[in-house]
Order: sequence, then C-alpha cells, then structure tokens
Amino acid sequence: MSVIADFEAYPEWAQGVKTARVVEQSDDGQVGKVYFELDAAPIRDSYTLAYAWNGTDSVTWTLDEGKMLRGMDGAYELEDLGDGRTEVTYRLAVDVAIPMIGMLKRKAEKVIIDTALKGLKKRVESLA
Repeated sequence: MSVIADFEAYPEWAQGVKTARVVEQSDDGQVGKVYFELDAAPIRDSYTLAYAWNGTDSVTWTLDEGKMLRGMDGAYELEDLGDGRTEVTYRLAVDVAIPMIGMLKRKAEKVIIDTALKGLKKRVESLA
C-alpha cells in the first residue's frame, strides 16, 4: 500500500501518468485528493481523484473533476498471502465525454488495468 499511496512517484512507474500531485491531505497525512495529468491513448486529460482509505488493505477513488473524463471509479484491494506475498485486486470503471463504443471502452479499461498492475508489480519488486 505504501507504493500505491506514494502518488508523487506515479510518473516513474505508472505508464501514461505525466503528473501526480497531492492537492488535499488530512492532518494525519492521509491523502484526500490528487491531481493527475494523463497521456495514455486514447485518453489524454487532467483530472482530480478523491480517495477513501479503508484501513491498510483497501483504497477507493472517484472522479472529483475532469475535462475529458466524466467518471472514474476504482479500487485497490490488497490481501496478504503470507511469505511476503500480496494479492492485488484492481477495479476500474471509466466514463469519457466523447462517444465510445462499449467494446472499445471495455478494452481500454482492460489495457489500463493490465498496465497499472504490471507497473505496480515492477515498482514494488524494484523496492524490495
């Protein structure tokens, strides 16, 4: 979860993320909102996500503000498998302002999810 919560480092490992900047944080350091600039075909946008932290094993987010994006809801759910292994479930639903065929939209979501999970895995393993 420490890699997921390190938003400032996203441009180093999250493909397409050009900027990630915390814009709202609670007194105890928990991130509330993050501004992103994304350039990942077919989506190029700047947007802000609002985060809700559910203990140390789950975080959800929803679109707070965007230009091309009309909605983005997602979650990372972590499960400790023991022996230093963690299973990560990543859920994502994206709605864009431009018309897009449902099949293309689902394919784009799948590519985003696959790319994000591969990037996250690589980042975590590089820090171990």
